[in-house]
Amino acid sequence: MPKVSVIIPTYNRLPMLKEAVQSVLVQDFEDFELIVVDDGSTDGTSEEMKRYGGRINVIEHTGNRGVSAARNRGILNARGKFIAFLDSDDLWVKGKLKIQVSFLEDNPHYPLCYSDEIWIRKGKRVNPMKKHSKYSGWIFEKCLPLCTISPSSSMMRKPLFSKVGLFDEALSVCEDYDFWLRVSARFPIFFINRKLIIKRGGHPDQLSQRSWGNDRYRVMALEKLLSEPFLKPEEREMVIEEMKKKCRVLAQGFIKRGNDLEGRHYQEIMRRYGIEI
Repeated sequence: MPKVSVIIPTYNRLPMLKEAVQSVLVQDFEDFELIVVDDGSTDGTSEEMKRYGGRINVIEHTGNRGVSAARNRGILNARGKFIAFLDSDDLWVKGKLKIQVSFLEDNPHYPLCYSDEIWIRKGKRVNPMKKHSKYSGWIFEKCLPLCTISPSSSMMRKPLFSKVGLFDEALSVCEDYDFWLRVSARFPIFFINRKLIIKRGGHPDQLSQRSWGNDRYRVMALEKLLSEPFLKPEEREMVIEEMKKKCRVLAQGFIKRGNDLEGRHYQEIMRRYGIEI
């Protein structure tokens, strides 16, 4: 049984995928299985991945079902003690697996750790903004404004999924935001202050750029969270405060653009939770 299951979900990104796979295969830690979940690609992804033989377990989806469904399929087929994700447009720095396995084995009270990142946008290195700062410990409040953890930078214990659930397949984007909120509300998370991944953004098929108004999906995640019994009263107040900010911006934006129906939808959400419009 492998120590780590590495899961790469992918859809029509063969050139970038091959580079991502190579960044896993050259790690200085060998006790892992590599699972590539092909989410209905039409660019020959599965055929190319099968050329690696036993080094890669290729799982094929019929049709493009989305990144959450692909990750979940990988999780359900994983045999490792730990789970690590790698988005097919990102890369790992050598040492990533070894460092995170060592941390989790030495710190059993943490179910998850994540690392710092190198950002590449349209081929050029850029610096993250202050709002993208990383934190350790009970970071629920820090996770509310936006997604602070990159899936590619994370490693977690497999039993975590039985406690918080899988990725929400109803969310086409911000599925990671939803997942990290469910985790950070219940468990401390450790930040490894080393740049162990390379995030490549700015390309046309980047998921976060495919759908405008990502806060629409964050509001969905926040509403779901308010129905969870594990949420503490002070956390509930934090969630409602964040919903107020996001719903107000969305309502004003829709109304300004002449879409009163959508604008009223977000005003109604605010009324539902006693938020002044």
